[in-house]
Amino acid sequence: MGACLGVCSLLSCVSCLCGPAPCLLCCCCPSAKNSTISRLLFTLFLFLGTLVSIIMIIPGVEKELYKLPGFCEGSGSVLGLQTHVNCSSFLGHKAVYRMSFAMASFFFLFAVLMVCVRSSKDPRAAVQNGFWFFKFLVLVGITVGAFYIPDGAFTLVWYYFGMVGSFLFTLVQLILLIDFAHSWSQLWLRNADESNAKGWYAALCIVTFIFYTISIAGIVLLYIYYTKPEGCTEGKVLISINLILCLIVSVVSILPKIQDAQPHSGLLQASFITLYTIYITWSALANVPTQACNPTLLVRNSTSSAATTQVTTWWDAPSIVGLVIFILCTLFISVRSSDHPQVNKLMLTEESTARAGGEAAAVESGLYRAYDNEQDGVSYNYTFFHLCLLLAALYIMMTLTNWYRPDENLQLLTSPWAAVWVKISSSWSGLLLYFWTLVAPLVLPDREFS
Repeated sequence: MGACLGVCSLLSCVSCLCGPAPCLLCCCCPSAKNSTISRLLFTLFLFLGTLVSIIMIIPGVEKELYKLPGFCEGSGSVLGLQTHVNCSSFLGHKAVYRMSFAMASFFFLFAVLMVCVRSSKDPRAAVQNGFWFFKFLVLVGITVGAFYIPDGAFTLVWYYFGMVGSFLFTLVQLILLIDFAHSWSQLWLRNADESNAKGWYAALCIVTFIFYTISIAGIVLLYIYYTKPEGCTEGKVLISINLILCLIVSVVSILPKIQDAQPHSGLLQASFITLYTIYITWSALANVPTQACNPTLLVRNSTSSAATTQVTTWWDAPSIVGLVIFILCTLFISVRSSDHPQVNKLMLTEESTARAGGEAAAVESGLYRAYDNEQDGVSYNYTFFHLCLLLAALYIMMTLTNWYRPDENLQLLTSPWAAVWVKISSSWSGLLLYFWTLVAPLVLPDREFS
């Protein structure tokens, strides 16, 4: 009897895996929105691929990849020329690239399939919100196929794809962080006004002070470890430029005209953006290819076999911080929309009018289950969401490999200057974007920026 009940329970779970998102998560997400559950499940696929990539790049596991038949053979083939390269030190690097290619292909496929889906009444919406078991099989199939891609020019070409995608995803992160900083400040100021409690103002001051203190300490450490009294001119210039830009946006945020146009603008947002800018600067300097100016530079060549020698660890502090930020921003995209209409329009995540009716129906029925909140219109753009996950897959690929790539002779993993300039450019873009959020109400007084 117990066995029969167990089989019935298993069949029920399988039917849910093949069915819609509300069926899959109705037990753990009562009265949850269908759109939110679907985004979380796609994000779970991304996190699963990220976890596999992390496992593959662990030195102990990387040595075992050498045993995979054919995975290292032919790795010296570049544009048809066989160079007889020992690739055993690059196996984790190769595995991460192929796992990223599989995830990017998976999300690109759904981005194309979901073009112009307007509501859950579109038959393609059923594919977006259901058939999760088959989606998982598709992802596994693409992953297996990706590991049979011959090297050739794949590594170099996919590296540049990763560089562009990472830059774009960093811009998405910056938009989310700026929006979060504004929402955070507005929430605390609103609580202070409603409760007449000075504790909220004290908390604002304390957090702002902590952010600026960490930022100043970070700048000092960057000057100490990534510059020298003689030489390292690039590092000195980049740190100084970002320091000056952070000072400018901090001063602008508290100017009287800015305060009149945006009463909630202040140093909390500026300190938060400053701290993130210092992190990006640190991450960029960690990719400077000069050993004398970069004490954290990782060196790894093809003559040190992963199967016989100690493998250099690829987990440096900037990569760990970047991984944490990636997880938080990806979850942010998946579970909520912004409090600001302008950001929702930019991120294509405006709430559907079906939300209230669907939630009420779920409550009135007395059943704790997810409900369809997209009958009259989708609450987020399916294609844009999948493109964001595609960019996230490229970003995590570059983060896990520290933006390193094999040199022209496939003898050494190097950190190119291009990685430094892409990261620095993203920090400048973020500061420019935050500066625009401050001055936009003054430049365009006829538009609504609330």
